[in-house]
This record gives sequence, C-alpha cells and structure tokens, in this order.
Amino acid sequence: MFYIYCPYCEEHREEEEFHPKGQAHLARPEDPDACSDEEWGDYLFFRNNPRGIHHEMWVHALGCRKFFNITRHTVTYEILETYKMGEQPTITAETEASRPAATASSTDDRVSTETKGAQGVQA
Repeated sequence: MFYIYCPYCEEHREEEEFHPKGQAHLARPEDPDACSDEEWGDYLFFRNNPRGIHHEMWVHALGCRKFFNITRHTVTYEILETYKMGEQPTITAETEASRPAATASSTDDRVSTETKGAQGVQA
C-alpha cells in the first residue's frame, strides 16, 4: 500500500484517500477558438506515458479535497516528491539523468519527507 504525503494537510495518508487525475503541467491553449481540431484534440486526449520520471496531478478526495502534483517513477512506482499546484518539481527526468549513475540508483535523502513529501511503497 502507498502512503502519500499531502502537501496541504502536511501528513502521510493511505492511498485510498487519493485519486489520480492525469498528467501534470499541461498548458491549455491560450485561444481555444483559434485552435484547429487537431490541436484541440491533442490537448484533450494525448498524454505522455514515459518509462521513468513522470509528473501527475492527484486530488486528496477524502481529505482536504485539494489538487496537488506528484513526481513518480513509473517503473518502480516510487513517489519521489509531492508539491502544491502552481509549484515546479525539483526532480525531473533531466535532473535524474545528470546525476552520476552510482548515486542516481541509490535511495538517498535527496528530498526531505517533511518538506517535500518524498516517499516510497510501504508494505
């Protein structure tokens, strides 16, 4: 079972309280009326599905009911950080790729659980 850190409630809660809502940081077209059908369809329906680091939007449905973002590794299911809407992630695929191989695969304390909500899978 996952324990997910809510950056608004500032505590870890069971995964059943949360619901994923899709890819984070999607820019809505500035003038939807001027978009072609293809551009609007791309915005509405097409999402990235990377193998590795991915940023997702979640909602704390049974808690504060606020939306927030999660940086998650899609292969290991490890949640690397949680952060409030409007904030930018500190962990990206680019920052992980630039880290030396020996430290990139180790489970270090690169993000404090108390400040950014880094967490893993709890048994």
